Amino acid sequence: MSRVIVIGAGLAGLVAANRLADGGAEVLLLSKGIGGLQLGQGTVDVLGYNPQRVTNPIKAVAEVAAEHPYATIGAQGVLTALGYLKELVPDLLVGDPEANYHLPTAVGALRPTCLAQPSMLAGNLKAGSSVVVVGLRRLKDFQPELIAGNLGRTELPDGGRVAARAINVDIAAREGEIDSSGLAFAHAFDVPAFRQQFADLLAPLLKDGEIVALPAVIGLKDRQAHSDLAAKLGHPVFEIPLPPPSVAGLRLNQALNARALAAGVRMVSGVRTVGFAADGDRILNVRNATVPAEREYRADAFVLATGGFEAGALAMDSYGTVTETLFGLPLVGTENTPLIHGDYWGAEQPIFSVGVGVDSQMRVLGNGKPVYANLRAVGDVIAGSTRWAEKSGDGVAAASAVLAADSILKEL
Repeated sequence: MSRVIVIGAGLAGLVAANRLADGGAEVLLLSKGIGGLQLGQGTVDVLGYNPQRVTNPIKAVAEVAAEHPYATIGAQGVLTALGYLKELVPDLLVGDPEANYHLPTAVGALRPTCLAQPSMLAGNLKAGSSVVVVGLRRLKDFQPELIAGNLGRTELPDGGRVAARAINVDIAAREGEIDSSGLAFAHAFDVPAFRQQFADLLAPLLKDGEIVALPAVIGLKDRQAHSDLAAKLGHPVFEIPLPPPSVAGLRLNQALNARALAAGVRMVSGVRTVGFAADGDRILNVRNATVPAEREYRADAFVLATGGFEAGALAMDSYGTVTETLFGLPLVGTENTPLIHGDYWGAEQPIFSVGVGVDSQMRVLGNGKPVYANLRAVGDVIAGSTRWAEKSGDGVAAASAVLAADSILKEL
C-alpha cells in the first residue's frame, strides 16, 4: 500500500483524504487545527455570483474566465466532486448542481448555494409564502426582527415576495442559564423531550400556512431532530445558519471527519507542518513542529490543502511580497501590483486572486511545468478566483481535491 500525506483539514483536505482512502491508499492527514468548516454555513457553494446572481451553477462554471480554477477543473470535474460529496454524507447534503438554492441568511438576505442540509431546504422560498422567524430570547446571535424585516423587503429570484413576521420564545438550553451559545441549544435540541417542550411553547403562536424559520441549532448529532420538530409543530421548518462558530458547519465537519476515520485515514492534528525535504522534483518528507524535535513524515505523494491567507498558507510581508509558507511555491497573480489598492469600495483587490497555478492534475506549476511531480495543491491556495465574493470556494475545494486524489491514485 502506498502512502499519501494530506496537509490541511478543511473541506479540500477532508475530501481528498476520503477519496484517497476509498481508492486504497494509506492516508495520513496532518493539520495544525480542526479545519475551517465550522466557520462556514454548512452548505456547499459552487458559484453564487458571476458577478450577477447565478441560478445554474454548472452552466456558469463552464463560462468562467481562462484564469479561474474552474477553467482547469471543468464542469465535469465539479459534477463528479458534488456527486462524491453527496455519497460521503448522504443525510447531510442534498441539491441539484444545475439549480442553486436561495436561502435566507442571519441578516435576512438571500444567499445562493448549491448543496444544502435538508433542515434548510424549506427556506428556498416561493412568492406568496408566509414566514415566521422565531428567535430564542437566550440566544443573542439571532435577531428575528432584523431577518423578518429584510426578508419582507427582498425580491425573490422569481420576482415575487414573501410575508414575514418575527416572534420570540423563551426557553432555557440549560437550567439556570440566561445566555446560551448556539452549540448549547444544539445539544438541547438533540434531546426529544426538549424538542417537545419547545414545540409546546411555539405551536400556539403559529398561524395557518406559515413556514417556521429558526436559528440553525436544531440538533448537532441527531439527524432526525429537524423532521421530528416539524412534525410536532405541523409546519414546515427551516434553519438559518448563525455567524461562526456555526452548528451547521460543525455537523459537516464532524460527518466528514467520521467518514475519513471509518475509511482508515490516520489523523495527526494540533501541530503545524513547517518543513520538507526534496530530491530533485520529488518531495521526500514533511516535518511537523513537535517538541523537543521536529517529526518527519515520509510518503509517496503529498496534497497541499492548507488554505489561503486566512489560514496562513499564504503570507504577505511588510514589503508587499507574498509567499506560500510551506514549500515556497511559485505564485500567480503577484504581477498585478499594487496587490492592495486604497479604494476599498472600488475594484476588486488583486491580492484576493493570488495563489499557486496548477495543471489538470492539480500539480503546482512553475515556468509551465510541475515544480514537484508528487505534490498536488487543492482548495483556497489555488490562484485565480475571488472566492468570498463569487461564492466559489467550496466548489473549487471539493473539485480540486477529487481531481488531485484521482490523479495520485492512477500513479500509485
